[in-house]
Amino acid sequence: MSQALIVIDVQNDFCPGGALAVPGGNEVVPIINAMIENFDAVVLTQDWHPFAHRSFASSHPEKSAYEVAEMPYGPQVLWPDHCVQGSVGAGFHPDLRTDGNLILRKGFRSEIDSYSAFFENDRTTPTGLDGYLRCRGITDLTLVGLATDFCVHFSAVDAARLGYSVAVDLSACRAIDLDGSLDRALKAMRSADVRL
Repeated sequence: MSQALIVIDVQNDFCPGGALAVPGGNEVVPIINAMIENFDAVVLTQDWHPFAHRSFASSHPEKSAYEVAEMPYGPQVLWPDHCVQGSVGAGFHPDLRTDGNLILRKGFRSEIDSYSAFFENDRTTPTGLDGYLRCRGITDLTLVGLATDFCVHFSAVDAARLGYSVAVDLSACRAIDLDGSLDRALKAMRSADVRL
C-alpha cells in the first residue's frame, strides 16, 4: 500500500452557488468518484473555519474581499466568509464519495488560515497529514480538488518538499484564477517537481 488520493476541499461553498464558488467546481465530482477505486488510501480535506476567522474579509472592516492583509505569518488574501464549521457550505458536495480513510479538517485555528493539507499558512505548523501518511507507508500522492491555484497548489508543493512523489490531476481540479494565480501556481508546482 503506497499510493494515496488526496481530495482537496470539494465542499459546497467552493461549488456553484456557494459563498466562494470556484467556476466549474462541481465538475470535478464524478471524475474524483471514478478515481477512488484506483488508490490504496483516500484522504479528503475539509476547510473548517470558526465564525469570524481572521482570513475572512468581514473580520477586517477596512478591507474588502480579495484584498490582501498583512498577518503575523505574511500576506493573506481576505476571502468572503466560507466553510464555517457545521454550516451547509462547509459540507462536502452531496454527490462526492466520502468513504475515504481519513477526513482532515484544516483552517480551524481562528488566527491563521491553512491552504495546504500539510501545514498552516505560517508554513511550519503541521496539520498531522504527513505523520498519517508515513505511518501508512504511503509514498506516492495524487492530488485533486479545489482550488488548483490555492489549496491544491500549496498542498502539492508541501508534499513534494516533504519527499513524496506528487502528481496533480488537472482534469479533476478547478481554479479561481485570481489576478493570474493559476499561472503562478502551475509554475510553482512544476518548479517543485510536481507532475501535472
